[in-house]
Amino acid sequence: MSKKTRTRNGPSSVLDGVEASLPALAHAMEFQRRVAAVGFDWPQVSQVLEKIEEELQEIRHEIREAAGHDRLEDEIGDLLFVCVNLARHMKVNPEHALQRANAKFERRFRRIEEMLAQSGRGPHDSTLEEMDDLWNQVKSEERA
Repeated sequence: MSKKTRTRNGPSSVLDGVEASLPALAHAMEFQRRVAAVGFDWPQVSQVLEKIEEELQEIRHEIREAAGHDRLEDEIGDLLFVCVNLARHMKVNPEHALQRANAKFERRFRRIEEMLAQSGRGPHDSTLEEMDDLWNQVKSEERA
């Protein structure tokens, strides 16, 4: 078997052969597709949303407990994994969704920078509250 596929010793698995070189979002999607094909899946989107809420609560707990980096990384990873599951249920490509979110963020933040520059300032010269107000203004402009 190629080094590019994921396998392990022991009995075969529905997860065998998943390309190890896939980006993490695609890897998660492929794992979830494969296990869903054998019945390991929530039948209702509402159940996936409940799991997202559960994962958020676990992150909040770890933050309150001042958990170490590894615990937080694990919990945030769990949240991202479940978000990929939601994307799969909704027939949304999570990589494309994240690319769109990145492009939207970049467009909006660059607009904030332009607005600040009109008053001779930059992000370092303004407060979070100012930038947040401008962000909301940019969102409103885009919706109009």
